[in-house]
Amino acid sequence: MSSETMIPVLPSVSLPATLAFYRLLGFEVTYEQNKPYVYAATRRGGMEVHFMGIKELDPKDAYSTCLVLVPEVEQLHATFADALRGGYGKLPIAGIPRITRMKPGQTRFTIVDVAGNSLVFIKKDAGGSEDEEPLEAVKRRPGESRLAHGVRFAARLRDFKNDDEAAARVLDLALARPEPGDPIERARALAARIELAIALADPARADALGAELAALPLSPEQRDELAAELERARALARSQE
Repeated sequence: MSSETMIPVLPSVSLPATLAFYRLLGFEVTYEQNKPYVYAATRRGGMEVHFMGIKELDPKDAYSTCLVLVPEVEQLHATFADALRGGYGKLPIAGIPRITRMKPGQTRFTIVDVAGNSLVFIKKDAGGSEDEEPLEAVKRRPGESRLAHGVRFAARLRDFKNDDEAAARVLDLALARPEPGDPIERARALAARIELAIALADPARADALGAELAALPLSPEQRDELAAELERARALARSQE
């Protein structure tokens, strides 16, 4: 069994702010100094991360990233989300700091701390699923409608590239092109776009999309299919109140 240990050292603009953020997530501060240079160490279970002071860093320009392999991600995301909601009054899903949203079956999520560092939590042994494919590999499948492909492509942008704005543009383009077919496909695209409108703080757009979805000729069974997706959007809206 290997005995090596590797610990990332990430930049910190303000050590008190950084340590307060990680304490909120349940990390213990195991070491802290301000002279002769700024340095600190934190630990949460088997996760350790250290920090060095860099006053000149602009968090918006930060690019430091750490991958964290964990046994499971959904409960950990829920734990972190609850802590951040309690500390900030609402779930921070945009700006700095933030936590990315998570849907059932996802294998990763990202936390961006107060200095702009990204911690990407990945489920161990998730396997080489489609989630790991580069964006350019997400091509339209044989027989796949533009709307269905748009929903799938937007999900990759939203869930794995953390780019809500690009995902919204993909869905807007797909929805703008009239296409014959089962209305459930348009409904799924609208539901995905509603969630993005909420994430992008555009409630008027979310309301307009919701009205269009409500007017679609869907069967009761089809509306039941959409219930979980729409509830995720409503839960996201509640987390921002």
